[in-house]
This record gives sequence, structure tokens and C-alpha cells, in this order.
Amino acid sequence: MNNNEYLDVFIEESQEHIQAINDNVLRLESDPADLSVVGEVFRSAHTLKGMSATMGYQDLALLTHSMENVLDLVRNNEMGVTSQVIDIIFEAVDALEEMVIDISQGGEGKKDIQDIAANLECIQQGNQGEDSSPLQEIAAVKDQDILKQTEHSYDQFESTVLVQSLEQNYNVFEIKVMLDNQTMLKAARVFMVFEVFEGVGEVVKSSPPVEILENEDFENEFIVTLLSQEEGETIKAQIESISEVEEVHIHSVTKEEITRQEDTVKSNEENNKEKTPPFTNEGENKKIEKSGGEVNKTIRVNIERLDVLMNLFEELVIDRGRLEQISSELNNHELNETVEHMSRISGDLQEIILTMRMMPVEQVFNRFPRMVRSLSKELGKQLKLEVIGAETELDRTIIDEIGDPLVHLIRNSIDHGIESPEVRREAGKPEEGKIILKAYHSGNNVFIEIEDDGAGINKQKVLQKALENEVVTEEEAGKMSDQQVYNLLFASGFSTADEVTDVSGRGVGLDVVRNTFETLGGSVTVDSIEGKGSIFSIQLPLTLSIIDVLLVEVGEEKYGLPLSSIVETAIINKEDIYNYHGQKVIDFRGKIVPLVFLSSIFDISKEKLENQIHSLVIVKKGEKLAGLIVDSLIGQHDVVLKSLGNYLSNVFAISGATILGDGQVALIVDTNALVK
Repeated sequence: MNNNEYLDVFIEESQEHIQAINDNVLRLESDPADLSVVGEVFRSAHTLKGMSATMGYQDLALLTHSMENVLDLVRNNEMGVTSQVIDIIFEAVDALEEMVIDISQGGEGKKDIQDIAANLECIQQGNQGEDSSPLQEIAAVKDQDILKQTEHSYDQFESTVLVQSLEQNYNVFEIKVMLDNQTMLKAARVFMVFEVFEGVGEVVKSSPPVEILENEDFENEFIVTLLSQEEGETIKAQIESISEVEEVHIHSVTKEEITRQEDTVKSNEENNKEKTPPFTNEGENKKIEKSGGEVNKTIRVNIERLDVLMNLFEELVIDRGRLEQISSELNNHELNETVEHMSRISGDLQEIILTMRMMPVEQVFNRFPRMVRSLSKELGKQLKLEVIGAETELDRTIIDEIGDPLVHLIRNSIDHGIESPEVRREAGKPEEGKIILKAYHSGNNVFIEIEDDGAGINKQKVLQKALENEVVTEEEAGKMSDQQVYNLLFASGFSTADEVTDVSGRGVGLDVVRNTFETLGGSVTVDSIEGKGSIFSIQLPLTLSIIDVLLVEVGEEKYGLPLSSIVETAIINKEDIYNYHGQKVIDFRGKIVPLVFLSSIFDISKEKLENQIHSLVIVKKGEKLAGLIVDSLIGQHDVVLKSLGNYLSNVFAISGATILGDGQVALIVDTNALVK
């Protein structure tokens, strides 16, 4: 079997199972008495083992098998859940994750797992003692009992074939295969099971019939009669290695059983007794009717295909703008109606495509509980992480970028913010520190907040470090507000740590965080109360590709200002502009707001006209405001944001470009770069 076509599915499902194991082991640690959680972990590990064995990744399969042995002891109340057990399971999960990452990068998924497997074996032997052969014997008896209750009934031809096969030293097996209840693609699993059967022998009979199995019109189990020269345990092991196969019961059929059944059938026929068919159409219809409304019809789509779809739609948006302009110029009633209808349809299509690209931030948040647990042990602190709003959705492009910056912020809160248990106890706080990770929508933005109840930010210590590193002068330090002091934390190379550790102290964290979020069109701010805690707030756009802008005109050029950054627009008179320390400013609702003339910033030559009235656009970055002076306001538009390419990647205050309806190119202004 060629496994290349299944590789992407294998990687994605493996990552899901590893994340499920991580989450459930954390739940188990907090509530060791809840054995239902152990069952969830066991099922994920079992499925991962089967998938790995099927794909040929033996190290993955062996390690998950060792994990299963330990989990089985816990599940059967033969072992308690201790911190040591949890640590070793997490160590194994980390190794599994490394192997899956290696496979996703084109590797073979190999790793030296001897030490981890030995640790798992030590736990198993220490609690298991003698091998569990009595249990295996009981399970074998149970297998036979189950099959005896569900034996196939064979017609005369089938009975003759089976008897002759037994006389020629073939083995006849009745094999009952039970799939996991959560299996979504049952037909695919049945196909893989039958591939095993075809490789070791010949199928004589199947209940339900193959047609029903292919249509998935069965519950979660089926029985197959197989002729083979292989041993039963060998066949059973191959089937168990298939993912989502929960149980396999195998029964070796004897000649006496077939003969006895033949006699019974003949007797029944002679007495004209009707036999109830094992599967009736009525039963199948009920089964289908019952499950029809419960099926969750979803498919997996490669993100690259969605990117292609988005690029095609972006071209459609550009053509839509062109059509709207032609329609307004021609002023044809029928053309106007058609263009308006197309605009409504494309607007709905735009919403659907953007929704398809949305993913819950849970994809990123899921990694943090494990990280917090590890850091709490490493730093000797007691920590609790509370996650709120993990279902909040963001564009996949942004999801892929925010993971590492959030790691920096959470590590910063744990190391710098949360105090040791002794210090917290002396301060009258609970020994266990608390970190809240929260996400929520607001308008066209998503906000992510990281809040801790730690020591807060020591402003004097920050200022002292800033002076030592020559980030600010003493004169500037004396005039700084609290917010300005907090923003010093984002300066390059700045750290308040007294010594360099594995966690912090090198000053390469928060400046990278800010740069990453601003590159994504977002911002990050921090607020703090000394002794009470800190809160980092991140603002991000919902999507990066199609944005709402206000088109403005400067000279003969057109520019787009992101609507999410605009506070309001206004008209100001020349006499309302003042000079303050060499900077032109206005009094805007009691606040001094600096002015930025776009014609000067972008060096746009135009006729010298002494305008008495200026068009003003107030923009914001966090709590800061700036007023952009332009020649005229054109209006609001949905535009496609296109990159300027590698050669123009560092143009000041320009984040991209778009093509307008008349074919003219308009540059999109990065207002964050203009707000000082």
C-alpha cells in the first residue's frame, strides 16, 4: 500500500491525538479519581499506535504501546496516578510530538526512545509484578464466548468449501472487528481491514455484506469468515495496528462446528421453520434514519487551496470595483442593477471565504497549559492558568504567527510577574499564582489579554535599567508617564532580570513581540499596578487580505488609510494649527494632537497653494493619536491588500498596495509608523 497519499491525514490526526493526550493528562493530574479521563487518553494513544504501525513508523508505535501498558494499569485501578507517572507520560508525549514534527518535515520519525520506554517499563513492572497472563486467558475465553453468540450460518456450498479447506490444513477463522465509536470514515477503516485479510488469505463470508460495509450502513462492528495459513494471533496483531480499531476477537472454527451447523440447518428446513435473517432492510432503514441527522458532514481542506481561492476572489474584488466605476460613468439603469446584484453576491461570497479561513485561537492556546506546568516546576512556583474565549476565531495566517509572541508574554508573566510561594504568602496572597489568558472579538478586531496577579511592574527598576542601558536620558525619564515607562519594556535588548536564565534575561523577548504584532497590523499595550499584577493587551485584525480603507487624495496620488485605525475625520482651518516645540499640532477635544502632512512624508510635489481649509483624519495607535493632513477624502472601500514584494519590503509607512476600479494603484498607509 502506498502511504504517501495518507501522510497529510496521518500528520494532522497525530497532532490532534497528541494534543488530546496532553489536555486529558493535565485533567487527570488535577483529578486523579476521574478514570473516564484515563479512557480518553488510552483511546488516543491506542489510535495513534495503530496509525503509526500502519504507516510504518515503528518508534512511534512502540512508544505508544509502552504508554498503553501504563495507562491500562491506571484504568484497571492497579496503579495510582502520581506526579512521577504524570511526568514520565508527559516525557513520552514530548518524544511523540518530536517524532511527528520530524515526519512533517520529511523525516522518518525515528528517535532513541530506549530511556523513555525503560522508564515506562519500570513503572509497569513496579506495579504489575507478574505478567498478566491470567487476564489474557480470561480475555481469550471472552473472545470465544462473544463469537459463539454471533457465529455465521453457512449454506451448503460455503460449508463444503470450509470443510475442504480444513482438510487441506487451512485455518478457518471467524473474526469480529469492533471500530471506535468516534470513527468518522468507517468505510476507509473497513477497506484497510480487508486489505489485511486479502494479504493473509481469502474471505468467505462477511456480516454485514460488503456492500453494506462500503455504504457505512452498519454500527461499529462486523464479522468476517477467513481462510488462511497464518496463525490467528498474527492476523489479530495486524488488524489491531489499524487506527480506530478498538477490539478484535478471533475464533478458530472446527470441522465439528460446521458439521453440527449443517445438521441444524437441514433439520430446520425439514420442519419448515423460518429463520430470521440477521440483517433486514427494515432494520437497516431504521439504523440509517436514526443516524442520518447525527452525522457531522465535514471535510479537510488543505490551507494552500484556500489561499488559491482567496487570491482568485481578490481578483474578483478588483474587477468588481472596476465594474462599479464603469456603471456609475455610463449611468445605465439595467447595468446598475446587474452590478449592484453582483456586488451583493460577491459580498456574501467574501464573507463565506473569510469564514472558511477562520480558526479558533484554541489551536494556539492548547499548547500553554503544558508549558505553564513545566515552568512552574522549573521555577518552583505554584501556578494556575485560566483560559477564556478559546473559541474566538482568527484568520489562519494570523494564527500561524501569534504562537511564539504569546509564549514570550506568558513566560514573562510567570518569571517576572508571579512571585515565589514564600513571597506571596508574606504579601497576604494565595501561594498559587493565577494567569488569565483571554480572547474576544470587538468590532473588526480580536483582542488577546494576558493577565497575572503577580508583583506588577516596578517603575523605578524599569527606569533605572533604561538609564543604565542609555535607552532614555535622565531628563526624559523625569517627564515620562506610567504608560511611557511600561513601553520601555519593549525596547530592543531591554530586560529587568537580575541574571540570565533559561527562561529570561537576554532582552530578546518583548521587542520581538511588539514587532511581530505590528507587522500583522496589530498592537500591544501593557498596564500594571505594583503589587497587584499586570495585563498585556494585544489588538489584532480579523484578517489581513481584504480590508476596509478610507481612500484619500494627496496631490495626484491616492492612498488608503485602514479604517480600523481611524478615530474620525474632520475639516480644520489654517488658524487652528499651532506650533509646539517645532511640531505642528491641533487642540482636539482637549488633547494636543500632533499633525502629519502626508505630502511631506511621501515627498509629493504639488502646486504651492495656501489652503485655508485642510482635510484631517485622526488615527490612533493604542492610546496615542495623530492627525493626518490630506487634500481630500474620497470615501470608504473594500480593497485587496497586496504585498509590495521583496524589493520594496522596507518602505517607510507603507504596508502594501491595492488596485482601484480605474486600474490605478493606491498605496496602503501603515498608520502605526506615523504615530509617535
